[in-house]
This record gives sequence, C-alpha cells and structure tokens, in this order.
Amino acid sequence: MLNMNNDQPNILLVEDEQNLHEALKLNLELEGYEVTSAYDGSEALRKIESAYFDLIIMDIMLPDVDGISITENVRVHNNEVPILILSAKNSASDRILGLKKGADDYLTKPFNLEELLLRVAKLITKNKKIQVKESVGDIYHFGDNKIDFKSLEAINFNGTTIGLSKKEAMLLKLLVENKNEVVTREKILQVVWGYNVYPTTRTIDNFILSFRKYFESDSRNPRYFHSVRGMGYKYTE
Repeated sequence: MLNMNNDQPNILLVEDEQNLHEALKLNLELEGYEVTSAYDGSEALRKIESAYFDLIIMDIMLPDVDGISITENVRVHNNEVPILILSAKNSASDRILGLKKGADDYLTKPFNLEELLLRVAKLITKNKKIQVKESVGDIYHFGDNKIDFKSLEAINFNGTTIGLSKKEAMLLKLLVENKNEVVTREKILQVVWGYNVYPTTRTIDNFILSFRKYFESDSRNPRYFHSVRGMGYKYTE
C-alpha cells in the first residue's frame, strides 16, 4: 500500500448541537484524530464531495438535510466511507432504517464516551484493513509496457522511455494494485494528493489520458486505463 501524505485518520463530525460538537471534537482530537466539522446537512454534503474521510460521525436530526438522507447520498455515489450514526431515536425500527440506508454503526444518545471512542477506532481499523492491497513491488510489466516505480520511469510498447512525475507513479501504482476494480475519486484523493488538497475530476481525467497516450496502442479504445462515469477509474489487464 502506498504511504499517505497524512497518517492521522480524518473524521468528519456532523452535529448541530454546539456543546456536544465541541466536546466530541476535543475528545477525538485527544485520541489523535484530525476532525473536520459540519453543523448542518448541506455543509456535510459539500465537505464529503471535496475531501476523503476515514469516518463520518453523524447526527440524524440536522438542519437542511437529515443524516439518513446524507447516508443514502453517500452510498449512491459509491463512497464506502464508514458512517457512525448518533441519534436520540432509539427504537429498533430507527436503528434498522439507519443500517439499511448504509450506516455501519448506530449509537443512541445519551451514549458513553468510551464506547463511542471504541466504536470509532474499530470502524477506522476495519476500513484500513479492507483498503490494503498487496503491493506490486518496484517493477511492473503489462503487455509490452514496463513501469519502474522507484526510478519514476517507464518503457512503453514502442520502446520509448517515459519519465513519470511522482503523482503519475502514485496513481499508476494505486490503479494497478486495485486491478479490475473501480478506484473512487475519494480514494485517489486520499492516496495521491493527500488530505485537504482537492484536484478536480478533470485533473484526474487528464492523468488517465496521459496513461493512454503512454501505454495504449490505440488510445481511443483503451485496453488498460478506463474512466467509469460517476464512479471512478479502473485498470484492467
């Protein structure tokens, strides 16, 4: 797995009650997490679109857009970030609805702080284990192409030597390590650009176009590098 630019897990905290929000933020930061705040549903959706998070902690009753609707929106866009719902609603039907809509865990208010922190740690650890792929090593061959990730060089099917930028090499390695699977924009943000630096989708598209020019014998009908509309990017072999 590639090293991230920031090893501190990043949590989006979505809670409109000021005192509870500040108390949770402080305790999470004391545990070593980086916390991004949102106080209503619209703000939460904007931040989810523009950054990668290791976990979302979210109240259900929010101004603008409620927590269940946000959870649905996140899952519709194929974002698999873990979601822990906090709610004053404690009936079985409320918990079932939250989990059905895509939440990973559901904690009712009032809750025990130590229990919350344990659940947070478990969700983040589980998510990282799921994401870890076997490394492809320093040299990778596909078709008549060869990539040397260490020297940042590639030799393509024509025998042309290509110098790679660090970000090109990181994106190539990420795609190759997830061969035949769609890699979401959020995952690319996390691994290649680091937290809180947001390239546009067009920027990533341009990288994919470059890879096609480098490595595809017919760049208009790519065999290896694909954009999957509304989902992300994929390397196939």
